[in-house]
Amino acid sequence: MRIKSLYIPITIALSIPILGYSQVQNSESIVHASTKSDTKEKHISFAPNGYWRGIFKIKPELEIPFNFEIKDKEGVKKLYFRNAEESFEAGEVRQTADSIFVKIDQFDNELAFGINGNTLNGNLRKQNGSGRATQISAERKDYRFEPNGKAAAADYSGSYDVVFKSPDGKEEKTVGLFKQKGNKISGTFLRITGDSRYLEGIVEGNEFQLSGFIGSTPSYYKGKFESDGKLTGEILSARGSQPFTGVKNNNAALPDAYKLTYLKDGYKTLDFSLPDVNGKKISLKDDKYKNKVVVLTITGSWCPNCIDEATFIAPWHKENKKRGVEVIALHYERQTDAAYVKKALTNFRNRFGIEYDQVIAGKADKQAVAESLPALNSFLSFPTTIFIDKNGDVSKIHTGYNGPATGKFYDEFVKEFNSEIDDLLKK
Repeated sequence: MRIKSLYIPITIALSIPILGYSQVQNSESIVHASTKSDTKEKHISFAPNGYWRGIFKIKPELEIPFNFEIKDKEGVKKLYFRNAEESFEAGEVRQTADSIFVKIDQFDNELAFGINGNTLNGNLRKQNGSGRATQISAERKDYRFEPNGKAAAADYSGSYDVVFKSPDGKEEKTVGLFKQKGNKISGTFLRITGDSRYLEGIVEGNEFQLSGFIGSTPSYYKGKFESDGKLTGEILSARGSQPFTGVKNNNAALPDAYKLTYLKDGYKTLDFSLPDVNGKKISLKDDKYKNKVVVLTITGSWCPNCIDEATFIAPWHKENKKRGVEVIALHYERQTDAAYVKKALTNFRNRFGIEYDQVIAGKADKQAVAESLPALNSFLSFPTTIFIDKNGDVSKIHTGYNGPATGKFYDEFVKEFNSEIDDLLKK
């Protein structure tokens, strides 16, 4: 995803072979034990259920920890990524004699592990085998960062004005939100493009570490809190580091998200006719949407903040559609071939129980969005939410998404969202 979203793509310079008991090659090619009796014994002796601590081996001097749990759900083993208070369902666990596979359909990725005693060794890779794999190991441990026994120097909970500095010297203002209990800390960074979702970590002395992972690319932050309320730190990845500084401010906030994206002069609405996965063209002019309030979401199945939005809006739509409200999701995906897009949108629909229309709008690129929706002054973020009144005209546009990890900012968004819908229904 883009660097502004804090989900920094990780590229490994060389393909790293899987280490350990089994060399996992792909979901259909597995090195089995030499005899049937050995195979049966190894399969039965290894039970994957429980809590695990994984390590992404990005480069010799950079390892990023994450946590996951494997447990049974309705008779099926599933893997869940754990970040702060969130347990994020990744996918079904498929176990063979000497290997474990988990297809993370949300991001078109796959975890492939070889079983080595009570340790897992493997990698994160694309399901189609493209790109380069990232090496991972995992052990049965319930902590994230290895504690050194040093107590936290203070409670650093609160809101911070945080500025990230890009390699070209540009600065971006964000809001850092932290919650601390003892040595444990959780947090997120809120930008105009969205938040970095749930981050979890540790404070020792005045130094902190945070990481997060839900199946796309891992994120890792480290830094220091100073006694005067300031903080310094950096995001670390295979691409290098990005520094940030901050100062505590209980009133830290971003610019009004409803004033960043708007219609150009002379435009009142958005005019589009786009196909769903079955080729049916969808337009705001369709009878289904006449005299109704419509919410348009510019989204993508690959986008973590879009996942948070769908988690909110799918059940909201079910509850409110009887009031005369509809939703259309304009999907911009990383690949545009028909088979891939149908799979991605269908998985997205099934995961969140979506009952509103999804259309194929184009490639996941800001410029592509701007070109396909020329009425917009610009396009800044996936997702962007557009409110349409009963006459088919644009009422408001919200840039980005404040997910549940942002606490009060999420509550404010939900309140404003419902208030806007209520006002449009009365007109």
